[in-house]
Amino acid sequence: MKGAEGGGEAPSSIRLFTYNCWGLKYIAKHRIERLQAIGRAIATTVPTPEIVGLQECWTQDDYLTIQKHTRHILPHGKFYFSGIFGGGLAILSKWPIVESNMVRYPLNGRPTAFFRGDWYVGKGVACATIQTGSRREDVVEVFCTHLHAPYEREPNDSYMCHRTAQAWEIARLMRQAIERGHAVVGLGDFNMTPSSLAHDLITAHAPVKDAWKALHPDSSLGAASHPLEKERRKEIPNARYNLEENGATCDSVLNTWRWSKQQQKKLFKGEEITIDPTTLDPGAKRLDYIFFGNGFSESLRSSQWAIESARVGMTNRHPDLNCSLSDHFSVEATIVRLPRGLTAINHDQPKRSSTHEQTTAGALQSLTNTSLHPTLYTSYNPSPTSSLIPVPVTRTPSPQWPSTGSRISPTCLSPSRYDEILTLISTYMAREYRQRRLRLGHFLLSIAVSIICFIGIWWTNHPGWSFLLVFVSTINFGGGIIDGLIGGLFVGSEIRALKEFRWEISQAKGIAEKPIDGESAVVGSIGEQGTEGTKGLRVKSPEDENKSVETEKELWEKVRGSEEYLGKENVRRGF
Repeated sequence: MKGAEGGGEAPSSIRLFTYNCWGLKYIAKHRIERLQAIGRAIATTVPTPEIVGLQECWTQDDYLTIQKHTRHILPHGKFYFSGIFGGGLAILSKWPIVESNMVRYPLNGRPTAFFRGDWYVGKGVACATIQTGSRREDVVEVFCTHLHAPYEREPNDSYMCHRTAQAWEIARLMRQAIERGHAVVGLGDFNMTPSSLAHDLITAHAPVKDAWKALHPDSSLGAASHPLEKERRKEIPNARYNLEENGATCDSVLNTWRWSKQQQKKLFKGEEITIDPTTLDPGAKRLDYIFFGNGFSESLRSSQWAIESARVGMTNRHPDLNCSLSDHFSVEATIVRLPRGLTAINHDQPKRSSTHEQTTAGALQSLTNTSLHPTLYTSYNPSPTSSLIPVPVTRTPSPQWPSTGSRISPTCLSPSRYDEILTLISTYMAREYRQRRLRLGHFLLSIAVSIICFIGIWWTNHPGWSFLLVFVSTINFGGGIIDGLIGGLFVGSEIRALKEFRWEISQAKGIAEKPIDGESAVVGSIGEQGTEGTKGLRVKSPEDENKSVETEKELWEKVRGSEEYLGKENVRRGF
């Protein structure tokens, strides 16, 4: 059932869409033609997207081009202004955007890397509050972002610290929205792999679910050459498998902008080049994500949603140029409203223990008797079209939060992961202190050199020498002033932001290491805790990803056979 435009009944499902347009003005090839084709492609996508997040849509003219082609399905939209050259972010929606703002990242590259541009575009988070129905709780908060690009492979990427800090910032924004009781959607090119620190921070501290990982828990951790992926000892995937199972959106052999220059020249000359989908695709990886979370405000009983499907899209080529529409593919997902009495869990379940069979009966009773035992609801989906699979667990009272002035998510990383982040921050801070000393030293040296040049001009009577000394003094002092400004102002500002980031991570680590007294801060899980919650915080470890899929399927089959569930399913289909 369709939701009303700015009022009426809220929708029973929402289709989400995120896409990096690669719209760099003067740099991206065939930008105007591709952006027009992107607008037409979004407008004809089936099923029709209802909330769209765009990245690298750098100019307002390009945004208006896309909006012109999509306004009949996405009448509401916002182009976000940021930085010197623009943030490149835009959000389109079927429903009204009632509030929006642009939040700049405190850490976002360096001005000296002008050839990369991240600092100059003012990257941040485009935030939009979308009213999907007439009720106060019919709200979805959308966060669209484009994290700092990786220019080297982790862990040697010098910007890894900035990207991790940016992930922390957007996790904070999504967590605050969740605590307001609103459904949360995170869209964008996150420039990270599923095994990265940035990914762990977002899923743990927001807390939100990675839509693709929730439906494809065995998907890759990175490109086939990634060390962690090599440890899994899996065969090198082909292009089709990367699209359908690994969710690869970047560096695919199917994307013409990743081809060699020789292949691209042949393509632009009109030569027809096709790639077999079974071609091995070792370099493809997932950089674009859709994150989703449900609100848990005590004062606002908002609707609960679950992830139904996800897929990689926009793989078609330009009809005339025969090139890919962008250097990325899109990610598309659908979330569905749950029946009343069922709620959706926002974070991954811990690994099942050996006592799973002993607690399955209790869990089934909990699921089918929601009036006595409200349940949490999550989903696993091995294919983009299959139905939801629930993991019912009991809801425990809300935790007693530490008196730090702000609420912190009840889900944490392991202390060792926080130690990795703290080490990363310390290493980068040492680099920046060294950079500041060198730049301020150059500034002082340039003053001394300029004074020497002026003295030389005073003593020399040769016009040629005088001109040379003036020229050297001017160039030297100009460079010194620039280095002085960077070292004294920018690097100082960056170090202060790093100190704030370090303090926040240290606090989070302390909370992860010290259980909270009082009420349970963690929902119970089937097999590990039964119907009881654990004291303190739940620590998210790599083993959390290893779910017992077959057991969940068996549980689902048992639940589907119950009369109580059939009644709830009829209610869900009646939305």
